[in-house]
Amino acid sequence: MTTEAVPDSSLRASIAARFERLPLSRWHVTVRLVVGAVTFFEAFDQLLIAYALPELRSDWHLTTSAATLLLTVGSIGMLVGALVSGRVADRIGRVRVIALCVAVSSLANLALALSPSPDVFMALRFVQGLAIGGEVPVAATFIAEITRSHRRGRFVLLYELVFPAGLTLGALVAAWVVPLLGWRWMYGLAALPGLLAYVVHRVVPESPRWLADRGRTEEAAAVMTRIEAAVEKGTGSPLPAVPDRPPAPAAADGSERLSGLRGLFTGRYRRRTLVVGVLWFAGYFVNYGITSWLPTIYKNRFGLSLSDALLYSTVTSVAGLAGCLVAALTVDRLGRRRVITGCLAGSAAVLCVLAYLGAGTPVQVLVWTSLAAVFFFGSNISLYLYTPELFPTRMRALGSSVGGALNRLGVILGPIAVGAVYAGGHIGTVFLTLGAVSLVGAVVAGAGAEETAGRRLEEVSP
Repeated sequence: MTTEAVPDSSLRASIAARFERLPLSRWHVTVRLVVGAVTFFEAFDQLLIAYALPELRSDWHLTTSAATLLLTVGSIGMLVGALVSGRVADRIGRVRVIALCVAVSSLANLALALSPSPDVFMALRFVQGLAIGGEVPVAATFIAEITRSHRRGRFVLLYELVFPAGLTLGALVAAWVVPLLGWRWMYGLAALPGLLAYVVHRVVPESPRWLADRGRTEEAAAVMTRIEAAVEKGTGSPLPAVPDRPPAPAAADGSERLSGLRGLFTGRYRRRTLVVGVLWFAGYFVNYGITSWLPTIYKNRFGLSLSDALLYSTVTSVAGLAGCLVAALTVDRLGRRRVITGCLAGSAAVLCVLAYLGAGTPVQVLVWTSLAAVFFFGSNISLYLYTPELFPTRMRALGSSVGGALNRLGVILGPIAVGAVYAGGHIGTVFLTLGAVSLVGAVVAGAGAEETAGRRLEEVSP
């Protein structure tokens, strides 16, 4: 068992400088693919309930309130998982938590496929939510910690594209599997990626930044040396010299070396925590307020067949994926603040237009929600890059997981709010409400978000 010591500030600075000189290589791509595969399938799992819900309502004769509970119980698990995983990952390591989460999620999918009743299904959805909510912010933290500052936005967001890609593939698979084979087969197929837990354990090294911050100096130095050797082998040329960088500025606001929840609400980190919390909540309130209910709205309000309802919903997910790609390609040049603010403002404008038009036809809903998805997907994916940049290594996973927890609160309340308004028959009001929430997020981002593009993690968050 490794004994942790006091962190060595010179080692932390050295590791940061050594990462800065590493060129993009096969090692980076391999690690990004492995961790990205985990995140991809967690996203796949997350959206399946929306596509299973119409059939579940029919099989188990669920009321609207019971269907809403099935949607939200998984999100409650994700909220708890996000809060717990950040603290755990800051204590035992990023990679262990990622591997554990994918294993639990896979087992939960297998059990969901065999679920005999709504009560059992809801309990298993909660367990699955713990794993999904725990993995995503920790994985984002890990990817940020192995990336240099130059074009970090593009590197991280091209990794983060796997999440909306997983949502999109989940939509495509569900749109085919559910009408043909039923929802149980869909969950059975989703259990197969559990094998990735072993791959993560074997292939992905622990974050040297985290090891150094925990005082595990020998391990940190050894892992960093192995990474450098792998990068040198992949590029086929000697590495550049380690840059002579000045040490990161010491915090002068009382936040130096504070950690845990107290650290998140001390000094410069208080404002950051509050701002990103609002952004996570607003973005995902809108996202899941729309995507969770679209199949049901198309089927019940407009009378579309199940396959057509799922197909229309899939178009919106594909449009969101395009928005994520645009954000990935522009976030370094335009900056985090401009991209997030602009995307939330664009989402607000489009949703308010749809509310004004009355959302009277399925094609009208399809066109305008797809355009809105381009914006709110672009904003939300940028938060996976932005949030880990705002916190120091000692509480980076916790800061990311608090953002993830506010994300899940939005995921929970968005579908509930839409369900309540939709039950009253006011579909135009649904989109007006979502547009207003998106506008609040845009105002907060424009007024309170700090720019982090092109800056070292240790410079942004000492």
